[in-house]
Amino acid sequence: MAPVAAYDEIADWYETTFVGERGGNTSLGVDDALRDLLGPVPSGRRDDPCLLVGCGTGAYTDLVRDLGWSPVGVDLSAGMLRHAMARLPVARADAERLPIRDGSVPAATAVMVHTDMPGYPAVLREAARALAPGGVFVHIGVHPCFCGGFADFADPRAVVIRPGYRDSYWTKQSWTNQGLRDKVGAMHRPLPELLHAFLDAGLVLERFAEGGSPTPTMFAARARKPR
Repeated sequence: MAPVAAYDEIADWYETTFVGERGGNTSLGVDDALRDLLGPVPSGRRDDPCLLVGCGTGAYTDLVRDLGWSPVGVDLSAGMLRHAMARLPVARADAERLPIRDGSVPAATAVMVHTDMPGYPAVLREAARALAPGGVFVHIGVHPCFCGGFADFADPRAVVIRPGYRDSYWTKQSWTNQGLRDKVGAMHRPLPELLHAFLDAGLVLERFAEGGSPTPTMFAARARKPR
């Protein structure tokens, strides 16, 4: 299992070195996927709230706000929220127990965080509970088929997929040369298990996206709570 608030110890490094001044995941197609799958606020409803589950330092706040949404962040790490609070309203909370009343938010996102959450199926159930009927949930994360302890990224021109993809497990084996996963670890779930978690939460999957190279390193999905 992941240590509680594992990012507390590396929050300053994450903000200044890993992410820097802006997102850090542009080359993975994260920004494009978020724009496409979340999209602008429906006409006439500017400043509707969008809940950023696992908001971290708030790196995607400006992008969400540019789409017309009013971002509100939730994260377990007080260290990360220390940076985020200058960017958006935040609350410190476990994503498996969101401090949000039932059916109260029209949109929610989880961007590059699902591997940090061993209980992600419970997080999806909580997001579904908090969403208003017809509300949208956008998931963007590392691609489960090509990123994990089984993936060898030593050659930048090709990724070697070794045995282990079909298993679910927590690991600190680094997937990249960025020095993050060896610090905080990550939960791997194969793609079918991840998609089933959306369905089990009562969400309806609508659209998908991939990004990164030489193999896709980002997988994204938009799901909706039935009306």
